Amino acid sequence: MPIESRFRNARQRCLTAALLGCTALVAFQPQVSRAQDSRSIILDTVTIEANRTDDDAGSIVASRTMAGSRMATDLLDTPASVSIITSKEIRQRGAETAEQVLRYTAGVTTDFYGGDDRFDYYKLRGFDASVYRDWLPMQKAFGGIREDAFAYERIEVVKGGNSTVTGPSEPGGAVNYVTKLPRTQRFGEAYVTAGSFNHREVGVDFGDNLIKDGTLSYRLTGRVQKADKELDYSKNDATLLMGGLTWRPSDQTTLSVVLDYMKRDGSTGSGFPLGTSFPRDRFFGEPDFNYVENERTSLSVLFDHDFGNGLTFGANARYSDEDRGFGYVYIWDADGLNPADRYYFANASSGEQFVADAHLQYDTDFGSIGSRTLVGLQYSDLSANSRTWYAPASPIDYTDPVYTGGIDLDALAPYTGTRTDDSIASVYLQEELTFSDRLIATIGLRHDRMDLSRTALDGTTTQADFNKTTSRLGLTYKITPELSTYVSYAESVLPAALTVEPEEGEQYELGLKYRPAGMNALFTAAAYDLRKTNITRQDTSESPPVPRTIGEIRARGIELEARAEVNPDLNLVAAYSYTDTEITDRLSPYQGNSLGNVPRHLASIWLDYTLQGQGARGDMTFGIGARYEGTAYSGDDNRSKSDAAVLIDAAYSYALREDTELSVTVTNLLDEKHREAASGAITYNPGREITATLRRTW
Repeated sequence: MPIESRFRNARQRCLTAALLGCTALVAFQPQVSRAQDSRSIILDTVTIEANRTDDDAGSIVASRTMAGSRMATDLLDTPASVSIITSKEIRQRGAETAEQVLRYTAGVTTDFYGGDDRFDYYKLRGFDASVYRDWLPMQKAFGGIREDAFAYERIEVVKGGNSTVTGPSEPGGAVNYVTKLPRTQRFGEAYVTAGSFNHREVGVDFGDNLIKDGTLSYRLTGRVQKADKELDYSKNDATLLMGGLTWRPSDQTTLSVVLDYMKRDGSTGSGFPLGTSFPRDRFFGEPDFNYVENERTSLSVLFDHDFGNGLTFGANARYSDEDRGFGYVYIWDADGLNPADRYYFANASSGEQFVADAHLQYDTDFGSIGSRTLVGLQYSDLSANSRTWYAPASPIDYTDPVYTGGIDLDALAPYTGTRTDDSIASVYLQEELTFSDRLIATIGLRHDRMDLSRTALDGTTTQADFNKTTSRLGLTYKITPELSTYVSYAESVLPAALTVEPEEGEQYELGLKYRPAGMNALFTAAAYDLRKTNITRQDTSESPPVPRTIGEIRARGIELEARAEVNPDLNLVAAYSYTDTEITDRLSPYQGNSLGNVPRHLASIWLDYTLQGQGARGDMTFGIGARYEGTAYSGDDNRSKSDAAVLIDAAYSYALREDTELSVTVTNLLDEKHREAASGAITYNPGREITATLRRTW
């Protein structure tokens, strides 16, 4: 075994042992007495610090967000369609990956590549999503590292492009991960999990004040997972270690530093031959060439200071270093005949990113007019390398498969390779004016200067400088304190190729939001018209093909969503989405077609009910969910469709005592099986998976 591999394995064993030790240590700490209802022992209420909004850890209903303007705002006053999945909802459904977290969110399509676990697969309003952490850019969902939900306090989904808030981004919207930070009181949890496909997992999340007056606090979060997947010859291992310090030298100043390390060691799927129907666990790739390896280290700094008299300053910065890669043999069986054609495909990528944002906010009143103004600067620098290998593999007899082994990538010339050097400098302005506590005008302007460079395998370098200004206008009217309506216009911009203009998006949206008095609930409805222009396509009339900007893609839709704590014992999450997409590219052979992997109809509902304990019996919570996935075309050519399906999920938890809980979660309870993508091969939706977790909190 190479020295580097032995070092990685040794480090992994050390990390696992350390986390197991932490789990045992914190799980058996003496219990601290407290007067607290047994239904809220999972997480204490989070103290709001500076401009953060994660004060909803004990609820499934969020009330505030920074998604609309980078200023903490009541969701009723935000002129955008925003869904927030809190830590309580994530835990109740037992979600670990981003796709699992987003399954019950309006406007979001997930799981459309079945057992392919190379990336997070989800789309917003028909388009790939841009990804952020604490509103600093990270990556796109497709092609990036799969995120670990345990690292985050909550996940915010903003539907519709808005580059004035996020910078260069996709027009469908953004997913923002809110980092777990230290709190001002002692808290913690430790858990062990076991389940289907040899799933074994331990995790901890705890913190306390290092100084009694609360000026310095810490938080440690981590988990180690060892598991397979339902596919033969598979692996699904994960490691997360994260530590944070928060310093509060005064009531006006907060500084947090978070260091985190994430690693995934998994595998992906080969697909199934066309015209066949095999069990999900059948494998037609190569066991010796089937891996997904992701590793990332990040350092984040978050700072807030209140000068008084309405003036505050905030600054966030993050440095990240990542390595990722995959290799597998996939079926591309165009003729559907046995033996099935196969191909090797592999990628190795590495990158370093530094991104920083600093802004001033000033709040004041002019008579009956309230004003909030935010001005800021943002800078991002990215250096990355990527190489891709592609080669024919031996066909496989799927009636009697014989494996032939992998390939040595070092002996094979890369098919493509690119070095990326990008820097983006931005200045932005957000203005919010409130007239007589009823009419709210939200205005956004942003200018991005993008210096982009690509170097190919042959050493050829292409450079481009783009200067783009985007705008946004939203009007919100508070019909009553509980009911608001809004209309908005927003623009987005995103470079696609260096020799053509960036792709641009514009969206018109009309919405309604209702928060009934006397109930912790939020009901929302939105209708939108979204267009993506300057679409980049390869013009094959040239040799070699060159990118050109042509035509547009349109998406129109309606989204309905409800999150409600109906009473102290009953919670509800429900969503419906209608998405109508059309390719209006005038030079495309697919003009008039719908976008691939975008169902026209999506619907979901999740209910959980708590049966209060009596005597020696503790509380019991029963959860049940249903997800309807409509048919979707497998590609822009619209030649084949996925199957429509209804999937059932379930959860159960029992309070063994006030601070200890046993829970069981089941995804795809009925083991419903249907085709997802079906172009050169068939993929199926994930099958039934059962996990049981024993958790102690304090």
